[in-house]
Amino acid sequence: MRRIYQLAMVASAWLLAAETNAQFKYNNDAEVAATHLGVERAARIYYAHYQSMATDNNQVRWVQIDLGSEQTFDQIKLLPDNLEGSFLSFGFPSHFRIEVSNDSTFATAAMYTDYCVRLDDYHNAENETFSVQKQATGRYVRLTATKLRDSRLALQKMMIIRQGKDIAEGCQVTESDPAPGNNPQALTRSERPMGEYVVTDHPENVILPKDWHPVPNVVETPVTGVSLGNGLFRRVMENNIHYLMNTFTLDELVYNFRQKAGFPVPPHSARHSYFWTHQLPGSTAGRFLMGAGGTLRWMENAGLRARMDSVIEIIDQCKEPDGYLMAYPKRAIFDFENGAYVRSWITHGLIEAGYAGNPKAFGLLRGFYDWFEASPFLPEMLRRPGQGVQGAIPLTRTYFSPVGKPEEILVMQRYFQQNYWMEWLMERNPDAIWKYPYDRPHNYLVTAIEPYMDLYRATGAENYLEAVKGFWDLFHDNWEHIGGSLAINEGYFPYPPKSLYLKARTGELCGNAFWVKLNQRFHNLYPYEEKYMAEIEKSLYNVIIPNQVSDRGISYFARMHGRKQGFEPNAEIATNTCCEGQGTRMYGSLPEYIYSLTPNGVQVNLFEASTLTHQVNGHPLRLHMQTAFPYNNEVSIEVSCDAPLDACLEIRVPGWATQALAVKMNGERVATGKPGTYIKLQRVWKAGDKIEFTLPASFRTTQYVGMESGFESGHYALEYGPVLMAAVCTKDNTEPFVPCLAKEITSKLRPVSGKPLHFTVAGCDDIEFMPYYEVEGQAFSNFPAYLF
Repeated sequence: MRRIYQLAMVASAWLLAAETNAQFKYNNDAEVAATHLGVERAARIYYAHYQSMATDNNQVRWVQIDLGSEQTFDQIKLLPDNLEGSFLSFGFPSHFRIEVSNDSTFATAAMYTDYCVRLDDYHNAENETFSVQKQATGRYVRLTATKLRDSRLALQKMMIIRQGKDIAEGCQVTESDPAPGNNPQALTRSERPMGEYVVTDHPENVILPKDWHPVPNVVETPVTGVSLGNGLFRRVMENNIHYLMNTFTLDELVYNFRQKAGFPVPPHSARHSYFWTHQLPGSTAGRFLMGAGGTLRWMENAGLRARMDSVIEIIDQCKEPDGYLMAYPKRAIFDFENGAYVRSWITHGLIEAGYAGNPKAFGLLRGFYDWFEASPFLPEMLRRPGQGVQGAIPLTRTYFSPVGKPEEILVMQRYFQQNYWMEWLMERNPDAIWKYPYDRPHNYLVTAIEPYMDLYRATGAENYLEAVKGFWDLFHDNWEHIGGSLAINEGYFPYPPKSLYLKARTGELCGNAFWVKLNQRFHNLYPYEEKYMAEIEKSLYNVIIPNQVSDRGISYFARMHGRKQGFEPNAEIATNTCCEGQGTRMYGSLPEYIYSLTPNGVQVNLFEASTLTHQVNGHPLRLHMQTAFPYNNEVSIEVSCDAPLDACLEIRVPGWATQALAVKMNGERVATGKPGTYIKLQRVWKAGDKIEFTLPASFRTTQYVGMESGFESGHYALEYGPVLMAAVCTKDNTEPFVPCLAKEITSKLRPVSGKPLHFTVAGCDDIEFMPYYEVEGQAFSNFPAYLF
């Protein structure tokens, strides 16, 4: 979801606003009828489409298919192109004809169908297929567009069908105006794994609850009970509160809900993007609820809570009698990304608000999903809305909430489960990621795989788990930068495995937010495989936190080279972008990654000044961690309990540790642990017991290996423990150059007085290394050039 949609969506919004509220208000039948369910529509596709550009709509274009020999067929279908993901059928001709011939020059030909004689244009439908059933015989089939639309001829596929089979698959295609990038062979590509159309209804996927074998987590994520001391995480959370309270007013947050319900609303505020606030109606409130609800689980703020409760109250006032509560009317559920993205944002927000103590949030959530799970829209929810794969995670998150029902799992399996994708993932087939055959290959596939892990936990079916493991391996091994940012994004070109582009769109905050949540699921099942917590740690330090622009906003991409996003004039950092939504959600959740709760104690995962209050076997346990990590490597944890308590404290030894971690208790060394493991301290604890250790962090360099032009050799990343270090230009705007060999850098670094983790380089006064999350508007590189 990007600006590539905006013109089409603004036009759609005007049409929607022009309809009277009275026509549809609480009239479910009218709402459903307006969506025209059951019409055959082509499912979205991104890269594999054909288009021939023109300077205007009056130019003629043709394409023709060579069947190889004379063939008899009984139907022709044209699948419209939804160019760059729009819900409109871009480039479908206004006037056209289809002819059949045995002569490749069409000197003689039989007319198959003729839309050139019409006075009106052929309608520009919402991805509706064009189909003519008529028997004909010939070797060549030509489509001629005599009047174009959108100054192009664009199609997904041209099907020539005999007895239900497309006999054009793999056949040669020629065109009137060949040009690089036209991609004519896309017209005869093979059928996609789940077909070409928007309906997905597979009752055979459903596992009935009586056959479920739920898999419990080994450790649990705390939903409350952690408070932060003075440190990096606390500063980030306080910045986030300021951002939430000062970027949108209450009226702006609930504008779309009130407008849809027919209540008076003020004019749209010009200070916010119309696209992000009105083309995704309700997402502004969802973003706020994600951040506010998450934050209020850990730290109280009266103003934030009052506004959160007000947003929930207004959503409640605006909901329909059947429980439907979205800020767009039902008839708009397939428009743009309403049915998936917006529904996800609102679902996440209600869940966070519920855990934060709002008394209505979970009831509203349950009422909506009771409506949704019985709605007639389900068979088209995966393929018809933009990025419909996002629409699965709200179901499984609702299932694992306090108001969950088995129906969430059953609906997910029947209407959203993609068996071919699971098979590709289990095979570790990279095409499952960068050539995902529907809509857009994107880091949003991470949030599309999260619910499969939830399906495994709910049902115990191993194929779900194996598919998610395959996904993890593929992303980790092919699309992850040094430092942890994800190197794939929706865009204008593909991201092949190990491309790791540095200057293209990369490091989108959303992707790493989803990656954190996926790795959290893995950690809860496999808490002693340290790699999952390591991924969370890298994402937080090197993507999530760096994208916070002080207390003013949240940027989109964690750029690897050049200038950091968010510091340009008029930067979109406080206008409800998708990354603001996931960013504020992540900032509000920071305390939950520090500790995990075990049946007999606590795991310490991250090293941040904090206090955990927990119950172990019904007895209170309090841990008070003091540290200034990553600026200082000393860590102490003091235990407090009402009476001696038999419990196990487990300390993570990070994989980046350069040697074994030695742990002291009450001044005496009691344990050591290898990097990439957990130290288990099982004993009877007493109030005042104190654990102390020094994290063995140091510098390391890693050479860039990717496809970015100009970075073929001599470029390295520098890390300190989990922290990615940026080389910042201090004197001019040139790209940083480090005047030494990469293997020499640790001996050349000189600490900057009064600036922890800032270093100059001996013999060079125009570069300063610092944590990437501290970079602002300076020229920098996370992969600077070295001597080689």
